[in-house]
Amino acid sequence: MDTPYWLEEDVPPRPVTRHERRVDVAVVGGGVTGCAAALRLAEAGLRVRLHERRRIAEGASGRNGGFALRGGACRYDVARDTYGAERAAAFWRWTEEALDRIASLAGDALRRTGSYRLAADEEEREAIRAEYVALREDGHEAEWLDDVPGGAAGRFHGAIHHPGDGAIQPARFVRRLAARAAEAGVEIREHDPVRDVETLDAERVVVATDGYGHGLVPELADLVWPTRGQVVVSEPLDRILYDRPHYARQGFDYWQQLPDRRILLGGFRDVSILDELTDVEETTPTIQASLEAFLRELAGSEVRVTHRWAGIFGLTQDLLPLVGRVPGRDRIWVAGGYSGHGNVLGFACGELVADAILGRSSPQLELLDPARFSS
Repeated sequence: MDTPYWLEEDVPPRPVTRHERRVDVAVVGGGVTGCAAALRLAEAGLRVRLHERRRIAEGASGRNGGFALRGGACRYDVARDTYGAERAAAFWRWTEEALDRIASLAGDALRRTGSYRLAADEEEREAIRAEYVALREDGHEAEWLDDVPGGAAGRFHGAIHHPGDGAIQPARFVRRLAARAAEAGVEIREHDPVRDVETLDAERVVVATDGYGHGLVPELADLVWPTRGQVVVSEPLDRILYDRPHYARQGFDYWQQLPDRRILLGGFRDVSILDELTDVEETTPTIQASLEAFLRELAGSEVRVTHRWAGIFGLTQDLLPLVGRVPGRDRIWVAGGYSGHGNVLGFACGELVADAILGRSSPQLELLDPARFSS
């Protein structure tokens, strides 16, 4: 019951590499960010060692809702007002490009289904309508729907359809990334927890743990807040009600129907929001009860829960990730803080931090620089 649905698949074999001496880069974290960074660095010719305290993809990359969305945690119109129109547009395009690269690597782990962002009430309709207008003004692909087809029909107050989004089997994708990284020469050490980054035998260290490993880099402890997300999965239904990822109530509720017709539902963090600001990876009766009640609504009848789990993600104050060198620590780099949007952003930021180490410039490095909080 407590094993995430995504982690039930067999782990594909991968080559084994051992580096006997100091490496160029040590990567801490075997999720999507760590594997993407390690692959990029190894393909550039660097000697890379990856440390994972469990097995590949068994942290947040195997414990999320399986959404592959463009953009970030902040609504696009709010992002324009906050970061500036040019930066917001560039950030959105950057995530679109990342999702396209994921598609080229993921194989059958990714389905480009599109997604629905739903308005649960008139206030949210007004908010996401403003986002839709801003997206179209800047030339991004989006469609407005006064109602949506399928199981959600007649229950919401409008929606944005994002045609380019998708649904991903995140653990399958990350394990494939790890296999490619191993083929490129990355040494992968599983069941190898890191408690002090300064002890790692490497010229540089990338901390890619998102909401896990809180305190591993003390300078960032107040910038990335570990936050718990809880999920349930139903037994297979007899019909398809939801053909793509759906999310509503500012992202507090999110669900999709899987290829085997199970409903995966996550969220309701706001039912007990202060309790969910934690790095304790366990389900709670209060939120599980809320999830089960809504699951019955989504299915239209009583339905058995076959899987339930919790995972930890990193939440930041401005809802933007932290990517770059840790201020005051020339040897230590970080990529994390995806605020619940780690499947695409985690991949993009893994490549971005690798590019930064390789001396490759990107406009996103200035926007996401951890030093923006230094003052």
